[in-house]
Amino acid sequence: MVTFTTDGVKVSVETIYQPEYSNPANDHFMFAYRVNIENTGSYAVRLLSRHWYIFDSNGAKREVEGEGVVGMQPIIEPGSSHEYVSGCNLKTDMGNMKGQYRMMRLLDNTFFDVQIPEFYLIAPYRMN
Repeated sequence: MVTFTTDGVKVSVETIYQPEYSNPANDHFMFAYRVNIENTGSYAVRLLSRHWYIFDSNGAKREVEGEGVVGMQPIIEPGSSHEYVSGCNLKTDMGNMKGQYRMMRLLDNTFFDVQIPEFYLIAPYRMN
């Protein structure tokens, strides 16, 4: 698991290879990732959007942007957290992701970006 904190918002990410949804013979590798977003600050925040950078080990790069996470724009109160699970497919058995969330402080409606730490997507057999 990797963790990074920006402006009182702590983001932790854990990855899971999904062999049942992968097809290595066709260069299709599926990974799930669990994200926990914890508000360690003093003010409620709302997650508005996400921007991901996705890299395969063959040098391919993709960017994904969109509103919220898994269809939600959660409000996270101080001392609370929001957790979700999503997925990513790669054309190689190794890669990585990183990005940022656009947040809004509800106290004064100011926007700020929270860094999503770089994490690796690696099929377990590559770890041997």
